[in-house]
Amino acid sequence: MNSLSRPHVSKGVAGVQCVAGRHAVMARRMTLCRPQAAAVELVTPDRTVDEPDSPTPGHLGTDGIMLQGFHWESHKTHPWYNTIKGKIPDIQGAGFTHIWLPPPSRSVSPEGYMPGQLYNLTSAYGNEQQLVELNEALKAAGIAPLADIVINHRCADSQDEQGRWNNYHDDVDHDGHPIDWGQWAITCDDKEFGGQGNKDTGEDFWGAPDLDHTNSHLREALVHWLQHLRDNVGFTGWRFDFAKGYGAKYIQQYVEGSGTQDDLNVGEMWTDLHWDDTTLGPNQDDARQRICDWIDGTKRRSTAFDFVTKGVLQEAVKNCEYWRLADSQNKAPGLIGWWPQRAVTFVDNHDTGSTQAHWPFPSDRVAQGYAYILSHPGMPCVAFDHYFDWGSKLQGEINTLMQVRRDAGIVAKSKLEILCAEDDMYVGRITGTKGSLMLKLGPRYDMGSLVPDAKAGWTKAAKGKDYCVWIKLDSGEAAAEPVAEAAAEAVAEQQ
Repeated sequence: MNSLSRPHVSKGVAGVQCVAGRHAVMARRMTLCRPQAAAVELVTPDRTVDEPDSPTPGHLGTDGIMLQGFHWESHKTHPWYNTIKGKIPDIQGAGFTHIWLPPPSRSVSPEGYMPGQLYNLTSAYGNEQQLVELNEALKAAGIAPLADIVINHRCADSQDEQGRWNNYHDDVDHDGHPIDWGQWAITCDDKEFGGQGNKDTGEDFWGAPDLDHTNSHLREALVHWLQHLRDNVGFTGWRFDFAKGYGAKYIQQYVEGSGTQDDLNVGEMWTDLHWDDTTLGPNQDDARQRICDWIDGTKRRSTAFDFVTKGVLQEAVKNCEYWRLADSQNKAPGLIGWWPQRAVTFVDNHDTGSTQAHWPFPSDRVAQGYAYILSHPGMPCVAFDHYFDWGSKLQGEINTLMQVRRDAGIVAKSKLEILCAEDDMYVGRITGTKGSLMLKLGPRYDMGSLVPDAKAGWTKAAKGKDYCVWIKLDSGEAAAEPVAEAAAEAVAEQQ
């Protein structure tokens, strides 16, 4: 409680509720990753979404690579915005095209996920001027900054006569609708806050008042705020926090109204996976269908984080169950198997990993995770901790994998052919715009006939513990070394 970002205002019970609420929702999120009630396994038809290519290259930004520009403890390094600004040469040099920045508004909790007055952009990460200068520098370096948008809920500034926190202030001058809302802005489901709005259109977040997104005045005010973040602060797109907390259809208005429909927007649609007792089920179609439904609900104005790929991939590498990496249609088992151009893949983020570690990727297998997402379809997102804090070895491996992805021209919709998915080995071939990649995961030494043929132009491009990547360029360049020897060398390093 001593670390609240508004020490001069006594929050009393509301402060406790808002901070406790964040921890409570994370505890609930953890249950999404734990065993759930068993479901009947069904053989499903091929549900791959055949979305026409955009008329403009790079539409939605999903042909790039994103860096999460913070971790859970970043607010303790003040001003964090200047820290990121100082790392721009490294971020640009690595080839990142997008960066996801923390919530910009002042917040009851220093991490930013309990926002109050939205237009007050002095937060634990820095002030508004520092944020503007950071975004200007990022865009000058060819890196698109995304803001973390927390609009499912909003912490109030004062209590009503019954002691309920439901009065919002608006102390910062700005254009557009005022945001000094009252009980009408809070869903009626939130009785502890005296909400008088309509019913919630998504899942409840009990730690702070849920906003009534059915209210057109409230939505217009949020659009005006997003316009301010784009036009005056310099953001190019949005990462929607707790996107399951309100109806997906409202995302369309927020994106179109703020003018970011041709840029990258991504939703945190953290959905539960199917477990058989304590074992992850082999069929995760229900989970990825829910993500597809959410994307459709936004009228395809947003992509979504691929929580299914994360869950399946980390179980596969942790338990030597590489058979998991192919579904019943021999496609990738996550969102990238059905709708890769709308999938943002990741190994960990500030919630699943970092110091919270609610659902962490096995620490000794993180490089394998990046070998998979950086060679496969979808848009990869790299965790800040992994890239900057886990040492030069992992950073070097990520840099190499990113370069190999660019060399082969792998994009979100690149074709994936799964050649092997067995207990101890996975082999996939990915076709890009400039060449192809072959990824081998797992401890098996003998690849048999699947070893890429050096005479056909394949050469080893990246290797590490239990993974190896080969590349074949369309230009027909000769392999740098015999690939069979490279495979044996990569496996030998793992033993």
